[in-house]
Amino acid sequence: MEGLYVTSSSQNQSYHHNYTTADYQNNSNITSNYQNNNELNELYFILNVVTCIIVAVGLPLTLVAIYALYSMVRSDQVAPIYVINLLISDILQFCCMIVDVTPNVDWTIIFIFYHIYFSALFASVYFMVCISLERYLVIAHPLWYRCRRTIKTSVVLCVLVWFLSAVSAVLSKFSNHMMTFILFPILLLPPFPLLIFSLVGTLKALSASISVPSDEKRRIVGILVLVLLIYTLLFLPIIIWLLAIKHDQTLKYQSTIFIRLSPLADLFLYVLMRKGTKEKLLASVCCCRMDSNDISSPSV
Repeated sequence: MEGLYVTSSSQNQSYHHNYTTADYQNNSNITSNYQNNNELNELYFILNVVTCIIVAVGLPLTLVAIYALYSMVRSDQVAPIYVINLLISDILQFCCMIVDVTPNVDWTIIFIFYHIYFSALFASVYFMVCISLERYLVIAHPLWYRCRRTIKTSVVLCVLVWFLSAVSAVLSKFSNHMMTFILFPILLLPPFPLLIFSLVGTLKALSASISVPSDEKRRIVGILVLVLLIYTLLFLPIIIWLLAIKHDQTLKYQSTIFIRLSPLADLFLYVLMRKGTKEKLLASVCCCRMDSNDISSPSV
């Protein structure tokens, strides 16, 4: 689990010390370990810089997105509830990243935020599953979903996701090192087939649907494809690293950067959830082009 939440360089040094103590008995291994430590320090520095950029860009944008999506919930739309909870989990991840890059933090605070981070990480994955399955049910089983589509049901499901995510983080605390490496993929791999099932099932249902407008079809497919891409590109690398027999430390830091980019990628879901956002952006661009053409054209 250290591969996802790096708290300090001293923690990394102690982590590697357990595996490399015996190698210090000869000079060649000392040189090799020294070079490896320099490389890991560079990767740790890059990780901190990237994390600071992610937090500086993503935190204010996520707060704005949550505020904007709240108006959609008041208009009795269910899907934004899952997106709002997804963005809330992103905010928790941003807060934990801030603690991670802050020097001289008390270990008690680090310990608390360590488990908050994993709870938010698990929650973000399963809220992506909720979004995909909700889109699938809207298209494939509209009558069944319409009868059971209530904000109360969605709130109960969100509470359940948060509870299970907290339990997963607590389980990681009581697991030993090897069990943690097994537990994490077990918890994060099941969403993968569910995301694929939602996309394939929705595509089949849309191909036979006549009542759904073409713009709405593109928007729904775009949401499902984006969710699957976020999971595949940003979450699968850390799962592959955990399942690998030999845990390469360079891959560890690279996959950590990928997974920390996931809150930024979630903001694109907000763009797709907002109807007319693309049209507004295109209209703004067209207006800017018309204004520039009016300025550049000579007056008669």
